Formats: sequence, C-alpha cells, structure tokens
Amino acid sequence: MRLNAPGAQGADAFPGGVGLSALRVYDWLAADGLRGGSPHLHTASAEGYVVLGGTGAVQTLSSAGWAEHPLAAGALLWFTPGTVHRLVNTSGDLRLLVVMQNAGLPEAGDAVLTFPADVLADPRAYADAARAGTAEQARRRRDLALAGYAHWRERVAAEGPGALADLHAAAARLVAPRAAGWRELWRQRPLAQAERTGGHLDALSAADPAHLAAARVLGADAVPGERFGVCGRLSVWDLDGFHEA
Repeated sequence: MRLNAPGAQGADAFPGGVGLSALRVYDWLAADGLRGGSPHLHTASAEGYVVLGGTGAVQTLSSAGWAEHPLAAGALLWFTPGTVHRLVNTSGDLRLLVVMQNAGLPEAGDAVLTFPADVLADPRAYADAARAGTAEQARRRRDLALAGYAHWRERVAAEGPGALADLHAAAARLVAPRAAGWRELWRQRPLAQAERTGGHLDALSAADPAHLAAARVLGADAVPGERFGVCGRLSVWDLDGFHEA
C-alpha cells in the first residue's frame, strides 16, 4: 500500500522531516589544484554529513572565520544556516550520507551558491548559472561558485567573519520571493511531526497508549539513477512516496 498523501507527512514520514541522500563527491580538478564540489550555503536549513568512505575535507566560512575540517570514514559533521561549505575530495572516492533539515526546502532554493556578486544580484542570471542537467554544466557551475568563494574567503581573511554579511544579505534577497511558500513545507513536515510527538506526550502523561496501536513499518524506494548535485552525484530516496514495508 502506498501512502502518498501530503497530509500524512507529520504522521508517517521519515523521522524528523529531514531529507536523505547518498553523495559521491565530484573528483573534478579545480583551478586551485583541489578536487570537489561547489561552495554554497543554506538560508533556513542545517545540514549534516556522515562519511561512508574515502577521505577529504570540508572548508567552511562561518562566524568562526575560515576553517578546514578533515573527513574520513565514520566522521560526523553538521553546520547551521549561513555556513559556506566546500567539499574537497582528496582520495577520489569520498562518499557521504547527507542529512538535510527541512526536506524539500533545499530543492526549492534554500541552497545559495557563492557566485560572484554580479550574479547573486541578478535573479535571472543566478538561475541560469545554477542550472545543471549535465556534467559539463555542473562543472561550470562549480567553477563559477569557486570564483565567488575565493572572493569571500579573501574578505574574511582581511576583515573577519563580519565580511560575510554582504553575502548573507545577497542570499536573503535571492530567496525572499520563495520563503513564504516554504512555510507550508515546514508545517507539513518537521512542525507536524513535532506537534504529533507533543500529542503523544500528552496521551502518555494520562497513561493513554491508544496511538501505539497504529504501530507500523514503512519504507521508501530509491529514485533510479543519479543527479548532478551541488557537491557531487546524488542518489536519493522517494521520501514522499513512502509505503508499508
């Protein structure tokens, strides 16, 4: 039996209203001699990495300035909205499980690439540059994001983390037209699950086990093929099309 009704998201969807994807980080060589993906940030969602294999690093620009965090099998790392992150693939086979807060928001534009300022200031130019249906387009997108990233890294080195305010302002302007529409995704997914748990706690406080009678096991199918994601080749699961396992 398939359960595709959006209204059921809070009740039966994958725990926490998060998104999951398996990521094979790009091994394309960049102008600075490193291999990896496109630097970007998220405006409303936190993101977590669980390293499944290979070695590499994630470079970040945040309130702590620039940093590089090593990645190896078993490592767990996450970062909050506004953190610029760039994945570097040193082994050539860096593989991650990506856990994304607020499933649906990144796909709706929550991820903002670190393109040069003139591109960030023009929504149409940004949309054209961010589009990537082929490996060639994804690589061109990565290189453009790296050009902007180099600028922000230099500014942070010279001025401190406050230099990111201009980037954050540009990102906020880009996503502002979409943000109201994201609210419904948030209501249907993480908020609905949190409120449902609150109802369970109310019931348990009264020693009422009625909700336990609905216990079930659910699963989701892998979407065939891979996508050219921002940081690498993505394999995803159809978390909206969950079903009885």
